[in-house]
Amino acid sequence: MSQIRLMKPYLGFDEVEAEVREIFDSGIFTRGQHVQAFADEIAGYTGARHAFLATSATTALWVALKAVGVGAGDEVIVSDFSFPASANVVEDLGAVPVFADVDPSTYNMDPAALEALIGPRTRAVIFVDALGNPTGVTRISELCRDRGVPLIEDAACAIGSAENGRRCGSIADLSCFSFHPRKLISTGEGGAITTDNADWADWLTVKLAHGAHGMKGVGLDFVDYGYNFRLPELSALMGRKQLARLDDIVADRNRVRRAYIEQLVPLGFVPQAVGDDVTYNVQSMVFTVPEGVDRDNLILRLRGTVETTIGTYALSSGTYFLDKYHTPQPVAARLEATTITFPCFDGVDVDAVADAVQAALGG
Repeated sequence: MSQIRLMKPYLGFDEVEAEVREIFDSGIFTRGQHVQAFADEIAGYTGARHAFLATSATTALWVALKAVGVGAGDEVIVSDFSFPASANVVEDLGAVPVFADVDPSTYNMDPAALEALIGPRTRAVIFVDALGNPTGVTRISELCRDRGVPLIEDAACAIGSAENGRRCGSIADLSCFSFHPRKLISTGEGGAITTDNADWADWLTVKLAHGAHGMKGVGLDFVDYGYNFRLPELSALMGRKQLARLDDIVADRNRVRRAYIEQLVPLGFVPQAVGDDVTYNVQSMVFTVPEGVDRDNLILRLRGTVETTIGTYALSSGTYFLDKYHTPQPVAARLEATTITFPCFDGVDVDAVADAVQAALGG
């Protein structure tokens, strides 16, 4: 049989063909109706007061750090189990990423680890919704508020997730989303920033428009320097179509998750834990492998049949950050070595995946 892929998009060309023709006919490929509508719809969906589009979650995180004033010599506490972008943006600004270890069951930042790390140089905290799971973000938000430290939510994977009835994008001080092809909403590449803070929203409005604010004669008035991280009109159209049915996508992925749990838990796989008051979008279908199983060998044995990959990375154990800071975190390192991601999309054949896994295990 052909290989079962990790992900398939939730959008077909036939769904956007008419609007794509309209965009080409108009000649407006940037800053058009779909860009503003997509930003407004993200704000409405998440419950945030303000939303801005960006070229990726990485640029969104970078701008968010700039918005809260992170600069050279500052410390930013970062969840250790994540994609390197979560720490790369800190490093790029000349600040110091301080890695907080994670809970072994949820894979999210351990509140006790955060409390032990907050100090006089802490300028911000980046909480990562590991693989889309927001479990614990409310508690981390409360801790940050008590200590007077801005919380930036790396919600790259978490569009559609929620905790305690509040959707990701409306819990932290600033939240950053990704629309990469592995995400539930894909615009090819792309991202977004949400916030309720009016001052940061005003700053973002100017900075994301090359520093322009209002008019000066017949031209723009550039009141500051700024950036161009714009999402194109075609990408915004793609995002709008998927956002409109995101809740259905999340419900479908949870059905897939339940099917995987039914099939793989008897084999010894342990699913990522999710809190009772959490809506989980299941951005990635991740398990810890059974005791004694070599995760890397399992991935290699499934190649050609089922596309799999690791869960994600222990940032503090990567060569660059380990050589520079020498602060490996044990739980994150163990999760990097023992987690595996299985295919999850509309119509995935979970029985076929489970059969392939059992065969790869020698069962």
